[in-house]
Amino acid sequence: MEIDWKQLQIEAVSAMKSAYAPYSKFPVGAAALVSDGRIISGCNVENASYGLTLCAECGLVSSLIATGGGRLVAFLCVDLAENFLMPCGRCRQLLHEHGGATLQLMTDSGIKPLSELLPWAFGPDELANRLG
Repeated sequence: MEIDWKQLQIEAVSAMKSAYAPYSKFPVGAAALVSDGRIISGCNVENASYGLTLCAECGLVSSLIATGGGRLVAFLCVDLAENFLMPCGRCRQLLHEHGGATLQLMTDSGIKPLSELLPWAFGPDELANRLG
């Protein structure tokens, strides 16, 4: 499957513009290519109780599930200046659940597989191997 990284960036920027970030003033947008060819997106949604803030990746995964599921193939995340952002550790784990080790992420250093950014990840395969 060919990945149109420019289109993903356009979708992520569009999502970022819808972010609700009144506290941090740090809007974030994310976009991903799904295994069936769809492009999905998400934005961060802050909360006055800061710990309840939802990252853009959370919105993206919710969109994935709500629109039919599938596996994430390619992902990127942007800030207000449209620079690429690296997902936090929690979000890398979330992306691993729905894209696995081969999920391609755009980084400041180019395209990297999630396995490089989350080595020794714990996920569905690990559970299946251990629970048999």
